[in-house]
Amino acid sequence: MADLTLTHPHQHPFRFTAGLLLVLSLALFASWLGNQASIAALGLSALTLAIIAGILVGNTLYPRFANRCDPGILLAKQHLLRIGIILYGFRLTLQQIADVGLSGIVIDILTLSSTFFMACWLGRRVFGLDRDTVWLIGAGSSICGAAAVLATEPVIKAEGSKVTVAIATVVIFGTLAIFIYPLLWVLVSPHLPFITLSRWGIFTGSTMHEVAQVVAAGHAVSPETENAAVISKMLRVMMLAPFLLLLSARLRNSQSASGIAPGKMAFPWFALIFIGVALFNSLHLLPLPLVNRLNQLDNLLLAMAMAALGLTTHLSSLKKAGLKPILLGLLLFIWLILGGGAINLGIQHLMA
Repeated sequence: MADLTLTHPHQHPFRFTAGLLLVLSLALFASWLGNQASIAALGLSALTLAIIAGILVGNTLYPRFANRCDPGILLAKQHLLRIGIILYGFRLTLQQIADVGLSGIVIDILTLSSTFFMACWLGRRVFGLDRDTVWLIGAGSSICGAAAVLATEPVIKAEGSKVTVAIATVVIFGTLAIFIYPLLWVLVSPHLPFITLSRWGIFTGSTMHEVAQVVAAGHAVSPETENAAVISKMLRVMMLAPFLLLLSARLRNSQSASGIAPGKMAFPWFALIFIGVALFNSLHLLPLPLVNRLNQLDNLLLAMAMAALGLTTHLSSLKKAGLKPILLGLLLFIWLILGGGAINLGIQHLMA
């Protein structure tokens, strides 16, 4: 897709309308579909469904009216995405961190960092993938799935096709995890009685990809497991902001080391605002119904961004990526279960 300027003086002031209406329609459809009991039980969130709908429309009908819609699609991919990440902060509070405890925080940090560094080593050294694809898959696997991939994209300025490939790995293995984790509980719990329902929840939240997937897998075991899993997962989500700041600093340092003058770097200001929103939300100054409305708006904005990404993704670019990104995602998935399980056991034993 051609590079579009959002502020061209000669463009019509309503140039964004057609594209925004299209992604809004797809996002609303995805949200409705995601609320159906049979779909929700599979852990397929509105974000996942929105990108699937976007890809289907983008590779069939969209090319016929792309010229009219492109400005609005680009607006959704860039600006609505950032607003969505900022509003994500209304799902988090410092009280949740206190509920998980210090051991839960240490588990999340170790799992996140080990998974991302493993993604970098395997992706670059073993599979020979490009840096952007590796970082996007690493972010999605280690933090919070599609939302982490989308939030990382503007920092590293990755191509849309690479973003879609990274999200595909999250969707594939995160969906598998929904069925694997409850089965693992049935197999493991009789032999390891010290693993309580709550500890299994922390393991689930610290190692699974998407929030919706964590809810589905935790719910399949017990309410206690679901609650612990969601709190542990949301703590991982909160680590998205410092992760983006560190990634931005790493990019600046690599430019300087290469003798390249640091150009206009995409410093993730939205990540700092995201932290500010989470801190504000911890004060409980807003009434709960308003916070729920903001979360609904956030779901819609992120779904619109995902739909826009899907619309501009060509299946040929996914085929071109080949099996290597999927194999990387598979190895990271195995590490999250085995390595993440070992981290959980070790930290819980040391800090018991």
